[in-house]
Amino acid sequence: MSRELAIAITIAIAVLILAAMVVGWRRRLRRDSALTAPIGVPEHAEVTGRYEILYVATTQHDQPLERLALKPLAYRARGELVLTDRGVALSLDGSPTVFIASAQLITADRATVAIDRVVEPKGLIRLVWRIADGILVDSFLRPASVGPQQILPELERLSTGTENGEQS
Repeated sequence: MSRELAIAITIAIAVLILAAMVVGWRRRLRRDSALTAPIGVPEHAEVTGRYEILYVATTQHDQPLERLALKPLAYRARGELVLTDRGVALSLDGSPTVFIASAQLITADRATVAIDRVVEPKGLIRLVWRIADGILVDSFLRPASVGPQQILPELERLSTGTENGEQS
């Protein structure tokens, strides 16, 4: 086999792999197009904390390797986690602010693995929240300015603690 033929085969395989990745991502976008994250912070929400974060991904509940392409949470981004008296806002670079009301926030805990990120043990924050009736999702955040242990008590205070939204 000549060198030129080997290069052509390698390029063809690379193009096929890239094409399959594009087709797969477009299918995922189409599959998740009915789901959108709530946009905008309610008026008169009192800010109780701000933290720099890296937004990692939103996945199906308890399936940290099954990414959801929620608008505008489809891609990793740097941003800010803003805690208010009414819920949690994710203000990500280049995206509208997503607001998860306390009634939607089920729980917050620590995680180690999400779809494209593995960190030190318990280095991620996992927000479990209700995107629609009966549909729970997990959003993973990597705190940049403080450790998860400083943010979690405030998040736990905001969460309902139950999947059906009733206080226990």
